[in-house]
Amino acid sequence: MTLQARLASWLPPLLPLMLCLGAAEIAVRMAWVPSYLIPAPSEVLQSLFDDRAELAQAAWATLSSALAGLLLSFVAGTFVAIALSSSDLARRAFYPYAVFFQTVPIISIAPLLVIWFGFGQPTVIASAAIVSVFPIIASTLLGLKSTEPSLLDLFKLYTASKRQTLWMLKIPFALPQIFSGLRIASGLAVVGAIVGEFIGGGGLGSVVDGARTQQRIDRVFAAVLISSLLGVVLVGAVNFISALSLGSWHSSERKSS
Repeated sequence: MTLQARLASWLPPLLPLMLCLGAAEIAVRMAWVPSYLIPAPSEVLQSLFDDRAELAQAAWATLSSALAGLLLSFVAGTFVAIALSSSDLARRAFYPYAVFFQTVPIISIAPLLVIWFGFGQPTVIASAAIVSVFPIIASTLLGLKSTEPSLLDLFKLYTASKRQTLWMLKIPFALPQIFSGLRIASGLAVVGAIVGEFIGGGGLGSVVDGARTQQRIDRVFAAVLISSLLGVVLVGAVNFISALSLGSWHSSERKSS
């Protein structure tokens, strides 16, 4: 893709963003919107510059906790999906509980996480893992159950064991769905980490909570902006790994590249 084509692809999403930022700046400067509700974009940028050291440290704490939670949810979610896919009875018996726990608001069980894990990073990691595990379970299970029946019959014809069928057929066939679940889970891991930080302390969650009590709305928006960028970075990393893993042989990546 040429530079001109890349710029053309970025122009449609950038143009509405610039218009919204310009409108917000004018609205606040003209006192049409109170600055204690929505700060001017220039004030947010100033806060990013003035508090860059603290925000960078908080962002790194949130990112490390989100990554640890995402890794934990990936390992646990993949293991659960493999177990559920191996038995229709197990899937019917236990999958509804996975759906049920996904519907429980994380903020309602966050105090329990503090009791179980104490204040600090373990609670934040647990919160990120709980929020992000269900998309991995659901997507991986869907991929494992979507293996082509003709390929399964071929493996049976060659008397392949269940382990061989799993590692040489089902998991490679399910990789697109696994990465799809990881894309969703990576953004949720950042959300879960920040929610955990509201209760367990540290990271961008503490920055947002402290700025809220001080009525520093510009700092709140700065922290929210950074947290959104962290989610984008994680999703981009998953997309990069997906392209490396699938780009040479899977049609979905070849068509998108």
